[in-house]
Amino acid sequence: MKASHNCVPGLAVVLVGTKSDSMQYVRMKKKKVAEIGFHSVDVNLPDTISQEELIAEVQKLNMDPMIHGILVQLPLPVGIDSNEVLKSISVEKDADGFHALNVGNMWLSGGDPPLAVACTPAGCIELLQRYDIKVSGKNCVVLGRSNIVGMPVCALLQSMNGTVTCCHSRTKDTAEKCRKADIIIAAVGIAEYVRGDWIKPGAVVIDVGINRVKNNDPSIKTKTGEMKEYVMKGDVNFDECAPKCSYITPVPGGVGPMTIAMLCKNTYNLALHSLGQPREPLRKSPSHVNINRP
Repeated sequence: MKASHNCVPGLAVVLVGTKSDSMQYVRMKKKKVAEIGFHSVDVNLPDTISQEELIAEVQKLNMDPMIHGILVQLPLPVGIDSNEVLKSISVEKDADGFHALNVGNMWLSGGDPPLAVACTPAGCIELLQRYDIKVSGKNCVVLGRSNIVGMPVCALLQSMNGTVTCCHSRTKDTAEKCRKADIIIAAVGIAEYVRGDWIKPGAVVIDVGINRVKNNDPSIKTKTGEMKEYVMKGDVNFDECAPKCSYITPVPGGVGPMTIAMLCKNTYNLALHSLGQPREPLRKSPSHVNINRP
């Protein structure tokens, strides 16, 4: 892009406060952005900032021609309305794919495609396609209905002709619904929620969850040889489920890197859009996709 259009995709990451997991995630994003040669801007703000001041910072980035994608790291401190902050990001710079126009276009059958797609759901779809896992006609169960993962991934699976069931906190007999699923995407935020006897033999399981839990295994140690106090667990009990799955993602190291890759792809596509160039599609395989959907 630099050679052909004299343009380097630019990503701005806005971090409010010093929450350790948010800071670690931002560091991972910055590392990947540097590896691929994007222009990167960090906006680090104190957790005492007001909502109006934060929105003013976002508006500065909206006006910066060197920035093609803006990401505000969530969650934000108490007292700041995340929805209002996200609404202040220009749709043309919505690197996270959370703008209402992008969400609406993602759900529509036909019409304009979204300028960006929510990164974690996009990463799940990329995994399915890279491993040539057919979605059309398959029973797909999505655990969780958040705006960040559950609802967008439901829309994407439906656009690929999957038959989608969304389970949530009011769903009755979630386990039985999972037992009938060809594809399960778990995003409930409960450590090891999905058990081995929930899995249909040969099912595909994508574990979006990342939960910090107390470590009870003395064999899991830090680099200095001490027993780790905490470990990361997914929403799926990996040891129980893996033997029954045809494919399953680990935690960590599964969906997380894909989320960051899709953030970079969104930024690249937004840079292309700024130049009036066609964007790279999320779904490429005609066998997987309803061609009447974006």
